[in-house]
Amino acid sequence: MAHVHHSAVVVRDVDVSLRFYRDGLALEVLMDHEFDGDWHALFDAPRDRLRSVFLGEPDSPDAGIVELVTFGADGDAAPPAPPRPGFFLLSFFVDVDATMERLAALGLADQVRRISVPGPGGDVDMVTVRDPDGVLVELVGTA
Repeated sequence: MAHVHHSAVVVRDVDVSLRFYRDGLALEVLMDHEFDGDWHALFDAPRDRLRSVFLGEPDSPDAGIVELVTFGADGDAAPPAPPRPGFFLLSFFVDVDATMERLAALGLADQVRRISVPGPGGDVDMVTVRDPDGVLVELVGTA
């Protein structure tokens, strides 16, 4: 049966994105490597070298992986757009308050929206925030 192994995000600056995902969301670096290949043929990439950083939870390999990718090219990501067919967001189960405190301390709490929705065990906090490249990230409370 097919299952998602990882989701990849092309980033402008790996170090800034690592601050968001590693330091802010508390994901751990599982791999950080550069690869040579015919990335233009496979991805329409601008270069034949890419840097891939896998982030996740080493103790929960089935929890999924976020991959930060750069092709060594400078460029701006497309501005955030309203929901449309295609990729929408990355979602994480987290301690929302602790995660938002870390992101705020890092200066990475951009375009924050917060709601609380009724759940079977009580209200569930939900937050959306934009990563440094404009990707919508949903944080869902675990308590």
